[in-house]
Amino acid sequence: MNAQALVVPPRTVPPVSSARLLTEQAFDRAAGAPLVQGNGVRLLRDSAENYPAWFEAIESARRSIHLEVYILADDGIGRRLAELLVSKARSGVKVRLVYDWLGAIGKAGRRYWRALRQGGVEVRVFNPLRLTSPLDVLRRNHRKSIIVDDAVAFITGLCVADAWSGDPAHGVEPWRDTGVELRGPAVYDVCHAFAQTWAEVGEPLPPEALPIAPPPSAGEVSLRVVAGTSFAGAAFRLDSLVAALARNRLWLADAYFAGTAIYVQGLRAAAQDGVDVRLLVPGAGTDIGLVQVLSRAGYRPLLEAGVRVFEWNGPMMHAKTAVADGHWARIGSTNLNLASWIGNWELDVVIEDDDFGRQMEAMYEADLANSTEIVLGRRRLLPGERVGPVARLPRRRRRRTGRARRAAAGAVRLGYTIGAAVAGRRTLGAAEAVLAGRTGMLLLVLAAITLIWPFLTAIPVALVAAWVGLSLVAKAWRIRD
Repeated sequence: MNAQALVVPPRTVPPVSSARLLTEQAFDRAAGAPLVQGNGVRLLRDSAENYPAWFEAIESARRSIHLEVYILADDGIGRRLAELLVSKARSGVKVRLVYDWLGAIGKAGRRYWRALRQGGVEVRVFNPLRLTSPLDVLRRNHRKSIIVDDAVAFITGLCVADAWSGDPAHGVEPWRDTGVELRGPAVYDVCHAFAQTWAEVGEPLPPEALPIAPPPSAGEVSLRVVAGTSFAGAAFRLDSLVAALARNRLWLADAYFAGTAIYVQGLRAAAQDGVDVRLLVPGAGTDIGLVQVLSRAGYRPLLEAGVRVFEWNGPMMHAKTAVADGHWARIGSTNLNLASWIGNWELDVVIEDDDFGRQMEAMYEADLANSTEIVLGRRRLLPGERVGPVARLPRRRRRRTGRARRAAAGAVRLGYTIGAAVAGRRTLGAAEAVLAGRTGMLLLVLAAITLIWPFLTAIPVALVAAWVGLSLVAKAWRIRD
């Protein structure tokens, strides 16, 4: 063999196409979903655009309507949807609906679901409470999707209730939320996501109820349909990957932010590396005050690293969106907290398209004009920058809150501080020193109480142990030979 044939050429920097291939591979593995090309996507803002699009598609159905909802309320919009579904079912359209047991509590009762079933709608409930599975109550179906004739699909953050529509006659503004309409091959993946849920709560869909092949191309947008299940963590891996890969901008909107220490550190690292990281969350109009306490408990470490935090000034900001570098966008049901990332079944669409990314950024900037920025001190605006009012984060909370809220906020901060103190590493600023000291004192007091009056802590532990023990014995009895 010629000696020249054995010469190995020097290594060269991989071309852009190779780097992009590696990035796509990382997204494929993190999300557990392939990139699907050739789709048409329409961005839908609030109930004013989402509900009419849903109703128009449902009214046009000829073969099938499949819905997954977390909250479907027995109110004006909920009854309107129920009447339409019953009408389509009686006309011969196969209508299937999955709702979440926990989400329905206090929103719709047996009479509502009975009327749907009697009208021909096949209704199933996801994970109702079982005394033999006490911890299983944490596993919820938080997905929100509608599929019509396997041809058009909606993935959204909106539930079906009057709160999203507001009450214009009495000056009540609608909730802020975001969804998308999909057409094209990606609808096939949404269909299979619904089939996954349907099989989880009963008999699987019959073969004829699923499309044989993806629909034809309907546009030029590439996207992924990320169907998360309990303890799979796909959305968490995806969100963490985006925080690591964003180069210029990462703009987040979330209804119930309570980021883990790992994710918060990812946002901090991006901001410290020069990425424009912004987080938009609900303000005083939040529907769950306790979650707002959890969110605010995590502001300081973000602000200290350069992450900009905004609170929405409207009645409720319920959207769960992200847009990075004007190209990558996520819309759906996943919140930035452990319940969504780990416990729930969630559904999101991840879009990679410059035109759609620009739409998302324009919508986000419009939202900031109706928001208040939270700052540690005074901040100079960038040239040409226009945002809403600014509020300074106080050194200490001036307003008294209930014991449950204070304990919840302390629990979140504790997750950030204990890791730094016990493991000998710091990921937060010195502002958390007071919290660490107070938490240490609280633990010492708890230890003293346990030593002096052990029954005070033994009783609740014993009750929980008895409940779990009885459930395990009952399960073992059922599955015995």
